[in-house]
Amino acid sequence: MTHTVHPYAHRLGVIRDWKSRWFATTPKQYRDNVMIDTTIRRFLKKRLRGMYVTSVEIERTRQAIRILVKTSRPGMVIGRAGEGSQKLIKEITKVAHTVKGAPKLPIKLDIEEVRSPESQAPVVAYMIAEGLEKRQTFRRVLKQTVEKVMANRDVQGVRIGVSGRLGGAEMSRQEEIKRGRVPLQTIRADIDFARENAYLPYGVIGVKVWIYRGEIFDEKKNK
Repeated sequence: MTHTVHPYAHRLGVIRDWKSRWFATTPKQYRDNVMIDTTIRRFLKKRLRGMYVTSVEIERTRQAIRILVKTSRPGMVIGRAGEGSQKLIKEITKVAHTVKGAPKLPIKLDIEEVRSPESQAPVVAYMIAEGLEKRQTFRRVLKQTVEKVMANRDVQGVRIGVSGRLGGAEMSRQEEIKRGRVPLQTIRADIDFARENAYLPYGVIGVKVWIYRGEIFDEKKNK
């Protein structure tokens, strides 16, 4: 039987870096750090939904926790005169301090703009979920999104899968659309993967997106 591997975890240490970067000296410290990271990520996933966030990275020192939010629309997160980011820091601090026994470190927030959002799987997945939530037909949403993604010159292949009660049908099913190449087993292949949920009156529809952006070669090997 085959084993399905997450495209990001499959490439960790080769062409991908960890999204949480810190070092723990004791098992308790490690456990507390993982709990804080999970709590922050869970909160940000809900809080920043619809703000076209591509990834959340966490770095930790002895003095502070630094959170790097990558988004294609930084203005929505920062707000007018930085009010949004200041409010978000307070909310994250409050959420992080709810973890029992964990050290209460100050939070630093950095927001980075991402170019060409159509080549980012989380943004594309949200665009599909948004279209489905607006009651557009799923086939039309998939076709339009694939054409939009393939129009980007960075993208060489895309694969989108949706599953659930598509079109309000009684029985759930899966539908998939694919264009170009998506070599999942090639470790040097730069594949971005994301999951998203579309919340509809008759149930939740799951969305999966794979985007292939070419191959990454080690510069040292090329020399």
